[in-house]
Amino acid sequence: MNKPYEIPSVRDLVSPAEWKARVDLAAAYRLVALFGWDDLVFTHISARVPGEEHQFLINPYGLFFEEITASSLIKVDHHGKPVMPSPYPVNPAGFVIHSAVHEARPTVNCVLHTHTLHGVAVSAQAGGLLPISQQSGFPLTNLAYHAYEGVALRDEEKARLVADLGTANSMILRNHGLLTCGRSVAEAFQAMYTLESACRIQILAQSGGTPLTMVPQSILDTMGEQAREVSKGLGANLVWPGLLRRLDRRNPGYDT
Repeated sequence: MNKPYEIPSVRDLVSPAEWKARVDLAAAYRLVALFGWDDLVFTHISARVPGEEHQFLINPYGLFFEEITASSLIKVDHHGKPVMPSPYPVNPAGFVIHSAVHEARPTVNCVLHTHTLHGVAVSAQAGGLLPISQQSGFPLTNLAYHAYEGVALRDEEKARLVADLGTANSMILRNHGLLTCGRSVAEAFQAMYTLESACRIQILAQSGGTPLTMVPQSILDTMGEQAREVSKGLGANLVWPGLLRRLDRRNPGYDT
């Protein structure tokens, strides 16, 4: 049986803040797999290295998401070049998308990108995400779109992508998938959970073949305030510890 490379622990080689970022990011990769949002090895989540404006952590290209550990994550510079040794390469498409967002948005510390079936299905619809559910109301307060330009390999796409993203924290990449970003891994993950749920609900509702009821704009305008109230001001930190406990039960070892 082929096994992934044995990756020695880097815990003693990095700062405590970087180690925490590594643990959270590795957890996010495994949670993406646990929720069925992965696409073999072809999507990505990145996190900024604390205290290092132009260094990021990203997945080792070739490992499945359920295999990723804190130590196996690759630390790269803003050119996508590893700054610590790794037996794995970096996905060039992943770096183009993620480096563009990190460079343009200094307060964004995590970027999460998926190719889920429901997300891609909605991305192909001319109307995009529809206001037909409570779940859709939250991303619709802060949602952007970016036209498909092929596999994201070209640096010249960066400027157009970040211009389309603007100050939004959720984006639908037309004919491609979904993207969320946040001040923390937890924040980006919860944003993706909500956006993915909204897309799945939309496809299920449309499959019924009957007219859909839209949420009024007057209600959508209050969803941001409602989100803060329902989370008791904790935002994503309300659910992130529980998600880590679930991961500890179902796929432990990410924090090694």
